[in-house]
Amino acid sequence: MGPSNKSQPSPAPFLLVGIPGLEHLHVWIGIPFCSMYVVAVVGNVTILAVVRAERSLHEPMCLFLCMLSATDLVLSTATLPRMLCLFWLGARAIALDACLAQMFFIHSFTALESGFFLAMAVDRYVAICHPLRHTTMLTPARIALMGVVVVVRGVAFFSPHPILLKQLPYCGTRIIAHTYCEFMAVVKLACVDTGATKRYSLSVASVIGSCDGFFIAVSYVFILRAVFRLPSREASLKALGTCGSHVCVILVFYSTAVFTFLTHRFGHSVAPRIHILIANMYLLVPPFLNPIVYGIRTKKIRDHVFSSLRVKAT
Repeated sequence: MGPSNKSQPSPAPFLLVGIPGLEHLHVWIGIPFCSMYVVAVVGNVTILAVVRAERSLHEPMCLFLCMLSATDLVLSTATLPRMLCLFWLGARAIALDACLAQMFFIHSFTALESGFFLAMAVDRYVAICHPLRHTTMLTPARIALMGVVVVVRGVAFFSPHPILLKQLPYCGTRIIAHTYCEFMAVVKLACVDTGATKRYSLSVASVIGSCDGFFIAVSYVFILRAVFRLPSREASLKALGTCGSHVCVILVFYSTAVFTFLTHRFGHSVAPRIHILIANMYLLVPPFLNPIVYGIRTKKIRDHVFSSLRVKAT
């Protein structure tokens, strides 16, 4: 008689709470969130399609913008559809593997977002401060290498997160007080000491964020110094308008990310609903704003989109 088949029982699923204290408003909160997601998908897909179709746009800024758009699509899609199922359908349960997969995509692609912001800041620095050397310094091979480095860095540093959490035992409550599987919200459910795991996560996030933020700030300091030295006032104002919109998007991303980081580290008195709303903003707002700010304010992309719309209208 052959050995009996014994199936390994699946671990109990986690339960997402959503926004604590605002559960009665989930349906209404989901409406602006869904609207931002639709704009993010349409805007980022449009940028990818336009740059792919128009060879004249195969230049450093547009190529980096495509990398950022692809990152935004993955980041928002890893978060919003599942969140809307929670808000509108009450689907709270999420399997362990699905939770860990969502966590990996959110944290690694957040690191990619930060890296591509830095790459675009470097591109603007070279274009404004060293315009004659722009095409020779940022060749297609170097652009591809920068993209690969950003992707490898994000994947390498955040791959341990789901691996570490997969090994932890979870006893007692499996309720995640969040709208998605955020690392700190999940790791606190483990019934063993997770101090080292938490320190690793916070250290990686702080090193990547602070290094990228520092070099972005340095790049824009040099950019502003070069802009103020332009002989034409009209050219200075145009460059300031472009740089200002870029800086606003970057500030939204980093300010909300820093707030979330500091809340985990020090802000235990911050209301959970405030913390979770801000955490959602830094995942939803940049993918929503990036195609608007970078796409519409990039003249070549804007002109090509409008010309394509006019052709289809006729």
